[in-house]
Amino acid sequence: MYPLRRNRRLRTTPALRALVRETHLNTTDFIVPLFVVEGSGIKEEIPSMPNYYRFSLDLIRKEVKELWSLGLKSVLLFVKVPDKLKDNAGTEALNAEGLMQRAIKEVRNAVPEMVVMTDVALDPYSSYGHDGIVENGIVVNDATNSILAEMAVSHATAGASIVAPSDMMDGRILDIREALEDEGFVDTAIMSYSAKYASSFYGPFRDALDSAPGFGDKKTYQMDPSNRFEAIKETLMDIDEGADIVMIKPGIAYLDIVREIRNEVDVPVAVYQVSGEYAMIKAAAEKGWLDHEAVMQEQLLAIKRAGANMIASYFAKDMARILGA
Repeated sequence: MYPLRRNRRLRTTPALRALVRETHLNTTDFIVPLFVVEGSGIKEEIPSMPNYYRFSLDLIRKEVKELWSLGLKSVLLFVKVPDKLKDNAGTEALNAEGLMQRAIKEVRNAVPEMVVMTDVALDPYSSYGHDGIVENGIVVNDATNSILAEMAVSHATAGASIVAPSDMMDGRILDIREALEDEGFVDTAIMSYSAKYASSFYGPFRDALDSAPGFGDKKTYQMDPSNRFEAIKETLMDIDEGADIVMIKPGIAYLDIVREIRNEVDVPVAVYQVSGEYAMIKAAAEKGWLDHEAVMQEQLLAIKRAGANMIASYFAKDMARILGA
């Protein structure tokens, strides 16, 4: 009891605070999202995501090598598909020479040791901008799963280390796991977006890939932000079906969910600090309303403290430079 116990004793100097610090960020905690486009010599800033870019394949090599030099060892690939290649069946997603498949090989050739994760969902390929096949105005589940399984095998064939289904269809993890096993990809891991909420924080990402839904919204398959126990149910089902890593998305507004899931599962937990979370910090810092570096670090620490083993973040390079300083 006070005064025998004085908590402030261990806060008196920076060195002492560092000695007793409970949560630490490391470069190996981060997954770097990369946006890939067709063409050459392209490095174009995303207007709603200041200082974040789309890259053509020839410049992806340079970017990946820089990431590795900073101690960042994992990337998550997304592709911006030309409209002329989009249809309702996601046909281009299965093209062995498609943009995603070529991007995987490019990263592999540039840095063979890099952990290459790939987005498995139909929205970048869909003429409707939805994560699945549309029939009579409804995103259908089982037919979509068949395409997702083929898509995952295509990514594994190209050299993906981890496939990351982000669609939230029921049962897709089992279909993907069985397809990978059948094709001999027993070591290809699955990082499931297990608790992906129908959030309002995704706007800048959809601008980056031109993947906004063409009608309605995604609330019939992404989770209701009001729900907590459902996240645990979804996550446990994905683990039973073969997920190796589970993800919660978004991040800072769902830290209670991160902790709930961390307490329930014995597999690695990932969190996606999404585009809207990134854009808000950038916009407020530009206005001079907050300290960009301090708030960035505080949010990332909060995500790690809540229970994340790894964080997909657009701040990964900024944070790596600070950690390496």
